[in-house]
Amino acid sequence: MKTTFRGDLFGGVTAAIIALPLALAFGVASGLGASAGLWGAIILGFLASLFGGTPTQISGPTGPMTVVVASSVVVLHGNIGLIVSMIALAGIFQIVFGMIKAGKFVQYIPYPVISGFMSGIGIIIIILQLKPLFGFNVDSSVPHTLITLFPELGSMNVSALLLGVLALAIVYLIPQKISRYIPSPLLALVILTIVSLIFNLDVQRIGDIPSGFPSLVMPGFDLKLYSTIISLAFTLAILGSIDTLLTSIVADSITRTKHNPNKELIAQGLGNLVCGITGSVPGAGATMRTVINVKSGGTTRYSGIIHSLTLLGIVLLLAPLASKIPLALLAGLLIKVGIDILDYKFIKVWRQSPRNDLLVMLSVFFITVFFDLMIAVGVGVLLACLLVVYRITKETDISLEDSKDYKDRVVPEGTRIITIEGAFFFGSSTFFESKINTILDTQKIIIDISSVPFVDLTAIFTLKEFISRLKDDGVEISIVAKSKHTAKLMKFNHDKIFDDVKFFEKCTQALA
Repeated sequence: MKTTFRGDLFGGVTAAIIALPLALAFGVASGLGASAGLWGAIILGFLASLFGGTPTQISGPTGPMTVVVASSVVVLHGNIGLIVSMIALAGIFQIVFGMIKAGKFVQYIPYPVISGFMSGIGIIIIILQLKPLFGFNVDSSVPHTLITLFPELGSMNVSALLLGVLALAIVYLIPQKISRYIPSPLLALVILTIVSLIFNLDVQRIGDIPSGFPSLVMPGFDLKLYSTIISLAFTLAILGSIDTLLTSIVADSITRTKHNPNKELIAQGLGNLVCGITGSVPGAGATMRTVINVKSGGTTRYSGIIHSLTLLGIVLLLAPLASKIPLALLAGLLIKVGIDILDYKFIKVWRQSPRNDLLVMLSVFFITVFFDLMIAVGVGVLLACLLVVYRITKETDISLEDSKDYKDRVVPEGTRIITIEGAFFFGSSTFFESKINTILDTQKIIIDISSVPFVDLTAIFTLKEFISRLKDDGVEISIVAKSKHTAKLMKFNHDKIFDDVKFFEKCTQALA
């Protein structure tokens, strides 16, 4: 017990030190302020650890969640009541996801969709931090940032750029033996803030950070914007759930344990709900902080609780010092976060990846960066599903046999065999129709679906229409099918279409 607590203590404190600069940076980037980022890390980190289903997970504001919140600040015109409603509603959505046991469905989201989405989020973070890096006010639009940044470069703040570049240099160049004891983001934060104060650099800073506890914010609602609020909340909930459960999987692989996804979603939802009503930045399971917690000795949920309490002590005691941190310094740290989010696993193999997967990844990537996050996920999943249907359809073989010798059995004159191998569903039913339209001068048809793994409703209706047409032409019909498929077809025999059809389990029986 003593050894476990010591590991949790080191893990929690180390994760808090890592979380501090990121929470400040995400708070500023979200448009809600640095203190909102800190309180988001404290509240969500505490509640998710206390009630969650992944004991070693550290939760707090993350890049993807911050991007959605920043977008909502613009779309909702900075109305804090509406923003609070959106965040709280996202938390409620996550609680509902957990209650209906939707956690297991995250694993079914195709990898190219996740890859394109995460890389898109990384690029958004990098682009949106370019203006603060050069000493300008942050812009919430990627296209607008790209259009207006270069004409403004003539009036950039050289001191701000120097601080941002030095921050990047520190986090990338500090040796591992040093960053093992003092995390490089914290080192950059402390050293460069002190340098900026010693040389009295004229740069934008965080500004006043309230040192007390956050007050409750009254949620607002606007009937004209209700669809926008619900859409943003659902986007935030889906994104937070995906982000969290992917981190949970990473934690499982390191600790060789198994998380409870639905319990984790309920805890995340509760944490984000409280974040909403306190005006804090919502978040999710943070992969880097979780890995650092485990590597530093964290083994139970107490490590996450200690992480939150450590941040709470910093907020209550060191808030005046944090207000002096330059925004360009935080921009440098966030650019590093954006670079880390990029999916290098897919980038390395994009040339060898199937063309369909590459199409899905690039579609999601460009829609994420230049249009809308939720539309990107929806389009990606829809496109991936359509491509899967296309692949399954292409692999379904529908053949028309009238050979005198079929599978070592003699086929009588005037008899034809339609064999379907593969899935018989809405995707392949069209091909089935095109095949059967070529049938002429036939007295008997044997439809062999014994090799079909599943039959859907569209295929059943297609089959019934075909049989009806054959009956009108006086053709005798036999169906070769597994017993489960026969039973399924008979469930839909309300119009007596299958009454005159002979059913067999083997084609040889139908030919006998």
